[in-house]
Order: sequence, then C-alpha cells, then structure tokens
Amino acid sequence: MLQPPHSSVQVAAVPAQRAPVRERDQDAPWHTEAVCRRDEAGLFFAPSKEPTAARLSREEAAKRVCARCPVMVECREHALLQPEPYGVWGGLTAAERRVVLARRRRREMDLKKAARVTARDRIAG
Repeated sequence: MLQPPHSSVQVAAVPAQRAPVRERDQDAPWHTEAVCRRDEAGLFFAPSKEPTAARLSREEAAKRVCARCPVMVECREHALLQPEPYGVWGGLTAAERRVVLARRRRREMDLKKAARVTARDRIAG
C-alpha cells in the first residue's frame, strides 16, 4: 500500500526548494511529485476534537495546496480506490470522497441494468 504523500515522515525528507516539474517521469510513483510532500501533514488531517470552523478553514487551505498539484487526479483516484477514510486527498475531503464513491456505484448499477435490458431486448427481438 502506498504511503500517504503528505505523511510527516516524507515531508522531512523532501528539500524545501524544488524546481517545478514540467513532465513527470512515467516510471516514478505519482506521489513523488505531490506538492503536499513539502507541506505540514497536519494541514491535510484533522486533529481530534477540532472545532468546525477550524476544520473548514484547514480543509480549504489543504484544497488550495491540492489545486496547484500536478498529480491531483492520481492522488484523488488513489484515495477513492483505497479508499482513504481520513484527510484531504486530491482536493476532496473524506465526506466528499464518499459522495463520489456513492455516485460511481449508482452509475455502475445503472449501466449494468441498462446492459441487462439491452441484452433481454436482443433475445426477445
């Protein structure tokens, strides 16, 4: 399993200054290019008993970091496929990821139902 790119262990290992990456090495794991590797891990994960206003502010700050990340889509897909139950990943909170996953499940069920109807119509026709 991949280690979160914004874990405090990885943050310490990455130099503070880095040249912008124009084209990502296709052999390198996506998280090596994650912008959050340079940020404080606490920005992406809630401390226990965090007040709502503080949580919303922290999540918005984390989403701003995600918005400028070259691997935001890969990060989001990782969090959806794992699924990651906590934190901001790929610009989405855990609650937002649950909504995306529920929509994907509904869409998959609708597609399967449509395929069954089409197959039944072919047999009947």
